[in-house]
Amino acid sequence: MSYRMRAATVDDLDHLYQMAKLTGGGFTNLPPDRKALETKLTNAAHAFADPEDAPRDETFVLVLENTLTGEVRGTCQLFTQVGQCWPFYSYRLNTISQHSRELNRTVRAELLFLVTDLEGCSEVGGLFLHPGERAGGLGQLLARSRYLFIAMHRPRFAARVLAELRGIIDERGGSPFWDGVAGRFFGMTFQEADYFNAIHGNQFIADLMPKHPVYTAMLADSAREVIGLPHPSGRAAMRMLEREGFHYEGYVDIFDGGPTMLAHTDKVRTVSEARSATVAVCDLEGGEEALLASGRLAAFRACFGRILPADDGTVSVSAEAAALLGVEAGDTLWFAPR
Repeated sequence: MSYRMRAATVDDLDHLYQMAKLTGGGFTNLPPDRKALETKLTNAAHAFADPEDAPRDETFVLVLENTLTGEVRGTCQLFTQVGQCWPFYSYRLNTISQHSRELNRTVRAELLFLVTDLEGCSEVGGLFLHPGERAGGLGQLLARSRYLFIAMHRPRFAARVLAELRGIIDERGGSPFWDGVAGRFFGMTFQEADYFNAIHGNQFIADLMPKHPVYTAMLADSAREVIGLPHPSGRAAMRMLEREGFHYEGYVDIFDGGPTMLAHTDKVRTVSEARSATVAVCDLEGGEEALLASGRLAAFRACFGRILPADDGTVSVSAEAAALLGVEAGDTLWFAPR
């Protein structure tokens, strides 16, 4: 395999911009706006250059690179502590039961509460794989490299981590959830609001969004039926999150109603299974497939490759993987079962 994950640089701007234009909307963390993407890459460069291991509001951007062609074919992001620059809003779906003794009837109503419960969590997001590369396990490499990065830089991340999945988008690029809830108050289409949020942040939500709970029974069927549902293209991503230990706990995105998945960081499967060892041999033949990574911060690299742990605590790695990661005998290698 010639693909590896690496830290993004400002030189990746054109690649990210071209991919952003392919998302079809709803990807707040990957807007088709060159200036916004350049700012994101500049902020990521500062985060990669910061040696202090402490949780604060930082953004890391990783890219999937074909080392044979130099093309960037995917990207993902990590946010160390959300809700520090501006509030991190979610809707929380709750159920309230009311009983009438005279009618001998119990009525259960679902309500959406506007909350900032998830402030302070870490977030994994911004995952996009070029449509021409959606085979061969590259989506898994994109997703799981984030968790290995967290394991390698654990003090920089919070006790809980979240992942927002894109909600249902219709054929015209609109959101039934937005049209049925927030769109009634903002006079903006979903695409306009999503783009504004990506560029300017969501303070306008705090300024204009009604603070009262919303009874879902009062919404149009088209809006109510998509609450907590991922976009069809995100179902595989949701399954991968569930395999890592993420759960849906009733939080949904305020724009498209997509589900927010949550996990305790140390219980994320790849994080808990990650190990480090010294490389002894770089020309292994055989061994077992694993997720491998090397380097800290800007030097981070990750790929799939073959590895064989030894009784003395060292590991042997295939020549191909060693080349992709830039490791030699004596270097430190991180790995997790594939």
